[in-house]
Amino acid sequence: MNDFDLKNHPHRRLNLLTGEWILVSPHRAKRPWQGQVEKSPVEEVLAYDPKCYLCPGNNRAGGKKNPEYQQTFVFDNDFSALLMETPNQEWQKGNLLQAQGEPGICRVVCFSPRHDLTLPEMNPEDILVIIQTWTEQYQELGDRPEINHVQIFENKGLIMGCSNPHPHGQIWAQHSIPMESATELKQLGSYLNKNQSCLLCDYLKLEKQLSERIVLENNHFTALVPFWAVWPFEVLILSNRHYGSLLDLNQEEKKSLALILKKLTTRYDNLFHTSFPYSAGFHQSPTDKKDHPECHLHVHFYPPLLRSATVKKFMVGYEMLAEAQRDITPEWSADTLKNLSGKHWKG
Repeated sequence: MNDFDLKNHPHRRLNLLTGEWILVSPHRAKRPWQGQVEKSPVEEVLAYDPKCYLCPGNNRAGGKKNPEYQQTFVFDNDFSALLMETPNQEWQKGNLLQAQGEPGICRVVCFSPRHDLTLPEMNPEDILVIIQTWTEQYQELGDRPEINHVQIFENKGLIMGCSNPHPHGQIWAQHSIPMESATELKQLGSYLNKNQSCLLCDYLKLEKQLSERIVLENNHFTALVPFWAVWPFEVLILSNRHYGSLLDLNQEEKKSLALILKKLTTRYDNLFHTSFPYSAGFHQSPTDKKDHPECHLHVHFYPPLLRSATVKKFMVGYEMLAEAQRDITPEWSADTLKNLSGKHWKG
C-alpha cells in the first residue's frame, strides 16, 4: 500500500482558526482543463470620474457632496447596513424564532482621491496613510461604549459585490461580536488555555520552519497561503510579533504592513494580468473593553479567481451541502504567488 502523500491523495485539512475541515483533492488538478480561458481587456480608468459618487467634489448617491479631499476620506455610509438608533432588544416567538436588535455604524474609507489607483498601484507612503486611517477609526469607533467589534474590510471588484470602482474599503462597527470573529476567538482562547501560548505565534513559527507556503515576509509581517486555505489563492498576513490590534503597531511596523500589502496585491494583479478581485479584512481584538491576550493581528485575503481573469471558484454542490473543497494545493498556490514579479504588470 502506498504511503499517504499530501500532493497526490485526497485528504481533509483542519482550519485551526475555525475548527472546520476542508477536503483537498490534489489529483483532480492533473486532469486536462477544458474550460474557456480569456484575457480580460485592459480597461482605461480615469484619474477623476465626474460620474463617480466617491471622487472628490462629486455628489454621492445620498445627495451629500464630497469635499476636495487630498488623501483618505471617511464618511458614514449613506445606505448603512447598521443603524446606531436601533434598540438593542430581543424578540422571540415560542422557543424557536429569535431575533435581536443590532445597533452599529457603517463607514466608507476612500483610499485616495485618484479614481484609478488600487492598492498595488499606490506608493507605500500612500498605503501608510490608509493604515493610519484604519487605526484611527478602529480606536474612535471602538471607544464607544456600545461598540464591541470593529470590522475593517475591502471588497475589490464587481464580482465581489463592490458597487463602485473608486478604490475604497468599509468599516462596520457593531454591538455584537460577529460569527467569524467569535469562532476565531473561541479557537484562539481554547488553544491559549491549553498550551499557554498563542495559536498563531506557534503556527507562524512552524510555517517558517517548513517554508512551504510562505509567499512574502519582512521584518514585521509574513504573508502565506494557510495550510487550510479554501479559496485558490487565499492568503493570510500575520504579524511576526504578538499583538492584538493596529493600535499596537509602531511606525516601522506600519511601514512594513504597507509594503507587504502592496507586494501581495501586486502579485495578485500579475497572476492573470488583471485588477485582481478579492475580499480582505483585519481580524483583531474586540473592542468590548475586556482583555484579549489570545488575539493576534492578522489579515485574510479571499480572492475568487481560479485559472484566469474570467474563471472563478464558486461554492456549489458538495461545498454547500457538505464541506469546503479545493483541487490545487495551498503549497502550489503559495509557490505560484511567490515566484511572480514584484513589479506591476502594467509597468
